[in-house]
Amino acid sequence: MEDKKGLVYELMDQGGPTDNREPYFKEAVDEMMRARVLCAKANAAMPDDPTYVTYLEELFGRKLDDVRILTPFICDFGNRVTFGKGVFINHSAILSASGGIEFEDGVMTAPGLRIATINHDMNRRHTIYTYGKVTIKKNAWIGMNVTICPGVTIGEYAVVAAGAVVTKDVPDHAIVGGVPAKVIRYLDPSEQRE
Repeated sequence: MEDKKGLVYELMDQGGPTDNREPYFKEAVDEMMRARVLCAKANAAMPDDPTYVTYLEELFGRKLDDVRILTPFICDFGNRVTFGKGVFINHSAILSASGGIEFEDGVMTAPGLRIATINHDMNRRHTIYTYGKVTIKKNAWIGMNVTICPGVTIGEYAVVAAGAVVTKDVPDHAIVGGVPAKVIRYLDPSEQRE
């Protein structure tokens, strides 16, 4: 009996596990290839050639007139990423998005962002995967060369300092930094102007 379409994504949404030897996983492999090809085409275009955006729109299945993404850019599962309005992704971002990534309105990221939403089973690491969705909430600001691990939520108006590795949720209005990232201080919500 053939596995139903979308089963692999249902399993990803549940956190897994998935097994890359099972027939249902082919749907994920096909999406990874589609995403890699579209990213390669976008990255091959000159930065001043606005047609690169058409490849990214195909990747994400939506118009990007309210989202700005600079190349080079890598994403392995375009169908697992959602954007709010006014999102800015600076160059050299790598989104490992099988577990799902949500960018809410006004999110800004500096160059070198790394987001992982997949992990490997400790004892069957070549075949069994687990997942955790990453959510970056409204007006969060992610600094240069930040790594965000599976299952993390970055709170509204939070700031993640350059070079941080975020392994746990970040509260609203918190400034975090370090490896692993820890709260440095909180912003005053009454001072926010956007």
